[in-house]
Amino acid sequence: MHIPVLQKEVLQYLNPKPNENFIDCTIGEGGHTLAILERTSPEGKVLGIDFNPEILKCLKPEVKHLLSEKRLILICGNFANLNRIVEKNNFKPVHGILFDLGMSSWHLEKSGRGFSFLRNEPLDMRYSTKLKILTAEEIINKWSAKEIEQIFKEYGEERFAGRITKRIIEERKITPIRTTFQLVEIIRKAVPRGYEKGRIHPATRTFQALRIAVNQELDNLKKVLPQVLEVLVPGGKIVIISFHSLEDRIVKNFFRGNRSCFKTLTKKPIRPTETEIKLNPRSRSAKLRAAIKI
Repeated sequence: MHIPVLQKEVLQYLNPKPNENFIDCTIGEGGHTLAILERTSPEGKVLGIDFNPEILKCLKPEVKHLLSEKRLILICGNFANLNRIVEKNNFKPVHGILFDLGMSSWHLEKSGRGFSFLRNEPLDMRYSTKLKILTAEEIINKWSAKEIEQIFKEYGEERFAGRITKRIIEERKITPIRTTFQLVEIIRKAVPRGYEKGRIHPATRTFQALRIAVNQELDNLKKVLPQVLEVLVPGGKIVIISFHSLEDRIVKNFFRGNRSCFKTLTKKPIRPTETEIKLNPRSRSAKLRAAIKI
């Protein structure tokens, strides 16, 4: 069952009202969008964007009535192109925008693309296979040691980046590294034994770094935030849920750097309650920040 992260808080800060229009830039399995549409009836609309056509294909049967009523518009695309998507669909005025930057459970459980270190799958990690972009396998097997170590340090904040990289370079000389379990075993051999007993799996940060690099996640976030200023009406709200410090830092710095245009609604990031974390363990690292356009 899909459980939207921080749903109560999303609705609190977006504060959707009847007949208002919203954009869900990461619609995924639709949990947040459905809650917004309940509050904006009878004529409020949501423009839902997702980079993965397979997720939208799964979602369509569940929201068939909303599509036929034209209260929900689904777009397969990269939210980094927000301005273009809004113009093409003539979706105005926009009273609020939501970004849930967390990876969908679909990617972990059903995609078969190597997002999870708990499943033995090909090292792909692309959100959309329609694009002929870099894969995690290419990074691991073709990039230089310096480049690999840099993304592990920068995107994964992995303190054993050097040791893991060195082991990868040694192993790929013997045989190509093509699966998640191959990579997990390499990481296990590279890190100290005590690291495995930590709060998170020893492969967590490495997998995060590869996923960010493959999908250019941080670059896309940096590209889209200035576009929000152009799309939102005065008084419109933006809510962003991030899941690691790199994303949260970008969001925080954007709000700080645009104080003349945005009033921050959250002095500190909002975290999930212990109850929510018990119900949905994947929400434990979520941080929500919100602002209103002046």
